[in-house]
Amino acid sequence: KLTLIAMLPIPLLTFLIFRFSGKAHRSYRQVRRKLARVTSILQESIFGIREIKTFTQEDYEEKRFSIQGKGYFRSNMRIAKLWSIYYPLILFVSSLGTALVLWFGGNEVIAGVLSIGSLVAFYGYLGLFYQPIDQLNQVNNMFQHARAAGERVFEIIDAIPEVRESRDVICLSSPVKGAVEFNNVCFSYNEKEQVIDNISLKVEPGEKIAIVGPSGSGKTTFISLIPRFYDVTKGFIAIDGYDIKKLKLSYLREQIAIVLQEPFLFNESLRKNIGFGRKEASEEEIIAAAKSANAEEFINKFPNGYETRAGERGTNLSLGQKQRVSIARAILKDPSILILDEATSSVDAEVEALIQEALQHLMKNRTSFIIAHRLSTIRNADRIVVMDKGRIVEIGTHWELLRKRGLYSHLYRVQFKAKDIKEELPFLVE
Repeated sequence: KLTLIAMLPIPLLTFLIFRFSGKAHRSYRQVRRKLARVTSILQESIFGIREIKTFTQEDYEEKRFSIQGKGYFRSNMRIAKLWSIYYPLILFVSSLGTALVLWFGGNEVIAGVLSIGSLVAFYGYLGLFYQPIDQLNQVNNMFQHARAAGERVFEIIDAIPEVRESRDVICLSSPVKGAVEFNNVCFSYNEKEQVIDNISLKVEPGEKIAIVGPSGSGKTTFISLIPRFYDVTKGFIAIDGYDIKKLKLSYLREQIAIVLQEPFLFNESLRKNIGFGRKEASEEEIIAAAKSANAEEFINKFPNGYETRAGERGTNLSLGQKQRVSIARAILKDPSILILDEATSSVDAEVEALIQEALQHLMKNRTSFIIAHRLSTIRNADRIVVMDKGRIVEIGTHWELLRKRGLYSHLYRVQFKAKDIKEELPFLVE
């Protein structure tokens, strides 16, 4: 009888715990979202500290952070309030069970049905019965906290990649030669608007293809299809006659190196940054790559030389220095296909000359795709592809396109003054 009475609060305890679990989970989820917003603003403020100080927006950023911080504080207080209500309530219900046992057991002792020793022993066991329930309740609170935090992690872990390998992929035994074919390629980020519209282009091994056009014409998206950062929505891309969707993704990307306008460097030594694409590279190979990229001179000026840390996102280096480290990394990888995305657009003339010299070493005997707004850097390309609104509108050499007096001729005329292009001027004047 005493056992049955001791178990009377269990249904009510179960109801309270489930009710608390649901509310706590929703509240903890809100806490994680608020914390994510606070850390996001903090990160933006740290990385954008120069802009904040330049435009004297310290007060605005402080106010913005304060608003989000208060929101995070209120969410935590909501959890504390919820816990302060439910935890004592659960303890009270547990104590109610103890009180009922003592009341009923006391009457049994008075009636002579139960000995006082048996009641005291049962009371001792009763503490062992309710104590785990209390501990489970505290663990449940921590579990709801962890569950809400874990959901945000699992959103990323469980995300299905848009670019996936098919089951019948192949991996060639040797590097590709570098022949690239675009066959009626279309691509859109959504179904409403075509970013790349029915492009066909054949590129021979070792050919240098420059891609130019107005901003938003689809140049970067176009070359991003080669390493399969996105998959085409129509048509196909082939390398050496193999559809890239049939090639093992890791093998495909091993054949390609990319040098971006804003290269990303890890907070590691310059040696490790250069050797990132080939972990097994020897010291001599790393130094040779740095020499070819015109990077060794400035690297040796650092007190620690190749062991100098690049800093977070390469903050210890200038943009030109980061570019040359990035080029050295690409040279060391020794790819068959090279992609240059505005590699010299944000540096001065002296640094640009050094980078251009390094790029000549890098592009030698490699199929190269060069995106450029500074048209002076692509005059010697084998062919220039002019894009507009996701389509190829012109294609030819520098002089052929000037003679056509189309979009390329217009861009060239807008970019340069007459005194700087005396040689081309007859082709630009109507």
